[in-house]
Amino acid sequence: MRPPRLRWLFRSFVRLGALLAVLAVAAPAFAQTAPPTPPNALDQAAGRMPSPEASAAAAPVITMPVPKKNEGAAYPKQALDEGYAEPAEVSVTVTVSTTGAVTDAVVDNPIGHGFDEAAVAAARAMEFDPATRNGKPVAARTRIAFKFVPPLAVLEGHVLRDVADRPIPGATVTLRDAAGQEHSTTTDAEGHWRIDGLRAGRYHIRVAAEGRTPHEADEDVAPGESENAIDRLSPLQAVTPVALPAGDAGTEEPVVEVDVRGQKPPREVVKRTLEQREINRIPGTGGDALKSLQNLPGVARPPALSGLLIVRGAAPQDSVYFVDGTPIPIVYHFGGLYAVLPTEMIDKIDFYPGNFSTQYGRAMGAVVDVGLIDPKSDKYHALAEVNLIDARVVAQGPILDTGWHFAVAGRRSYVDTWLGPVLIAAGAGVSVAPVYYDFQAVAEKSLSKHSSLRFAAFGSDDQLAILLPSGSSSNPGLAGSLSTHTGFWRGQVRYVDKLGDQTEFRVVGAFGQDIVDLAFGGLGFHLVDYPVSSRAELSQKLARNLTVNIGYDGEYTPYTLSAVLPPLPRPGQPPPGPFLTQQPLSTHTNSYLFRPGFYTEWEATPWHGGRFVPGLRLDYAQDTGAWDFDPRVTFRQDVIDSPRTTIKAGAGLFSQPPQPQETNAVFGMQGLTSNRAYQYDVGVEYEFNAHVDASIDGFYKQLDHLVTQGYGNTGTGLIYGMETLLRYKPDEHFFGWIAYTLSRSLRRDAPGMPLELSLYDETHVLTVLGSYRLGRGWELGARFRLTSGYMYTPDQYGFYDENVGQYLPLQQYPANSSRLPLFHALDIRVDKTWRLPWGTLSAYLDITNIYNNGNVDGISYDFNSTHTAYTNDLPILPSLGLRLDL
Repeated sequence: MRPPRLRWLFRSFVRLGALLAVLAVAAPAFAQTAPPTPPNALDQAAGRMPSPEASAAAAPVITMPVPKKNEGAAYPKQALDEGYAEPAEVSVTVTVSTTGAVTDAVVDNPIGHGFDEAAVAAARAMEFDPATRNGKPVAARTRIAFKFVPPLAVLEGHVLRDVADRPIPGATVTLRDAAGQEHSTTTDAEGHWRIDGLRAGRYHIRVAAEGRTPHEADEDVAPGESENAIDRLSPLQAVTPVALPAGDAGTEEPVVEVDVRGQKPPREVVKRTLEQREINRIPGTGGDALKSLQNLPGVARPPALSGLLIVRGAAPQDSVYFVDGTPIPIVYHFGGLYAVLPTEMIDKIDFYPGNFSTQYGRAMGAVVDVGLIDPKSDKYHALAEVNLIDARVVAQGPILDTGWHFAVAGRRSYVDTWLGPVLIAAGAGVSVAPVYYDFQAVAEKSLSKHSSLRFAAFGSDDQLAILLPSGSSSNPGLAGSLSTHTGFWRGQVRYVDKLGDQTEFRVVGAFGQDIVDLAFGGLGFHLVDYPVSSRAELSQKLARNLTVNIGYDGEYTPYTLSAVLPPLPRPGQPPPGPFLTQQPLSTHTNSYLFRPGFYTEWEATPWHGGRFVPGLRLDYAQDTGAWDFDPRVTFRQDVIDSPRTTIKAGAGLFSQPPQPQETNAVFGMQGLTSNRAYQYDVGVEYEFNAHVDASIDGFYKQLDHLVTQGYGNTGTGLIYGMETLLRYKPDEHFFGWIAYTLSRSLRRDAPGMPLELSLYDETHVLTVLGSYRLGRGWELGARFRLTSGYMYTPDQYGFYDENVGQYLPLQQYPANSSRLPLFHALDIRVDKTWRLPWGTLSAYLDITNIYNNGNVDGISYDFNSTHTAYTNDLPILPSLGLRLDL
């Protein structure tokens, strides 16, 4: 046997030899053969050679697949989330069946970041005209290249004057990217600008206009998104004041914004903004910023001279009030004539009628958070105003060259000099001497470019003495004097520091005193407390589309309470007799309230035009000894960018601890827990154009664990309704809106009792108002209101009680079973402004209820409840004012 390797070599040599022998035999024959002659036309015509057409017909005819459906590949979200926003190209080899469908797709050059998956998915979705061989479909492979271009961003906005939000045409807007490349445009007649085709990244924006202080800011734009900004430019501070023609008088005013909702959105459901021109010119409000809230949807008409704020059918005590995050006990002076803070000292008002952010707690109704002004730093400013109600002064400016700026204001009423005689002449049977004053002081300094420190002090005081010459027919013993005194003051410090582009820290602390005094004969109520409050919030941007807010909101309030009053009756209990003849109870308490609160809220913008804000709040009430856990969430989505159309929704749990008198050992009950409200909102906002927008909001509240006198946390309730607003925002001449609310507010005191209308139910509330500049400094405005009458409980009849020697009324059951007649009134306001070289002089005439409609405010009975008579609301009431701005 030969070894395997030798056998292989032997076979190779044998085959090589055979091949050489064949070549040797064939070589002469090849050598003797002449090269072929090219065929000519005669040969082809004779049929001796085939034609070119015949040769082509003999070869197979093949066509490649042709795409007939190709929707392309979208830039992958994974790449954007990973911060990759560069162009890319992916080649994919696809197998196309005889039907034209893609049966396989393979990436030739994988690059990751989600591009490969996007390319394969796009390739598999393609459809082809299949490949053919001699006209018959055959399967084939072909190569497709997908080019990915990162979606471009859009920056747009409006440039407005910082007064009345009027547009500035021709303003220059310059964008500079990180590489130094610039993009420029100018604003159109409406102050609008837009720059398309921007790469993602950070841009430095500079907005400039002739005679205006430029505004600069940095803006981050994401691929495929559209960012919209509003820039308000103020006049250059170095410009020398020049007298304007009379026709231009009154066209420049400082701005105060009133934010309603909820919504500073993104953290609430609803947001509406009232500008200073609207606040100053709404008839019937006397130019008061907080009274202007009563003209918005969801806000009911308050009882005359009550100073209450009734929002979405909630009881007044269910709403809370703040000044820059510091709680205050009241928001209006006696009778609701004016707010405890003058408009001139208010920078903005955040008003949330429901479903508010977790940064606010211990309330089921509305939240009003007033922001004090930032004092002016350019020069000294002053104003003085006097009207038939009060007189006020305001001054602000720099404190020498220390870097501090100040603002101080004071106001005092003198209505006591004329209101008493008017009421007596109207047959009211009482003489009234109300007196109020308030004060505000602010000192602020910018510690750095991103931090500031502010000290503030503010307070209010109201005193009222009612002299009753004789008792009423139903209660003859009710005569004499009734005196009330309410007041408060706060000292506040606020520190704000923007620690970086992604972090902001804010802390507010305050201390003060509240006083409530009520005296009538031997009866009285006296409360003095010393509240200490603190609020701190850290806001951290975790990602491009995610921000977290974490905060603390606490109150510590030592108090002294003394009271000598009759016991409060239970619901449905017969009247115990005349107020002054009942056996009083007395209490004297020294105690404190401690209510810390913690909250967190996450602001997410997961996609274009969408915002999702979940939050949690945890509150402890020392007087109940329990924790309240309140989850909340809001959502907004722009469904159409132009015209902007937004849908919104919110839901949450809101807890409110009992009032101090409800847990008092003598007048209240022990073992109470917090009242609760489950709130749900849904709405739509639509912007017709730059001046006209509309909104509709539906709300639903389910109340439980409500504190009922004598029963405990047995009460429940239901509030639901719809509010609409059609608004024309201020332009050069006009502003106005139509607001309508349809609602129902129901309560049940305890299980088994009837579900009855609340005392604060006003089914229909309609407000129509507008104001027009006539020129030469004149402006004319009007407001019409139409609302349902107040609820009341009628007396069935009176019975004689021999123990007290008087007739006592017996009221119908259930309570609030009747409604007073419809309310309607027309208010007119006329303004005249003169622009002078040294300042501005303004005068106004504000007339409430100009056609003197006898609106019904209540009902009274005779001594045995057999005859009734209506009591009327305020008659026609003019208010004349004069104001000087320097």
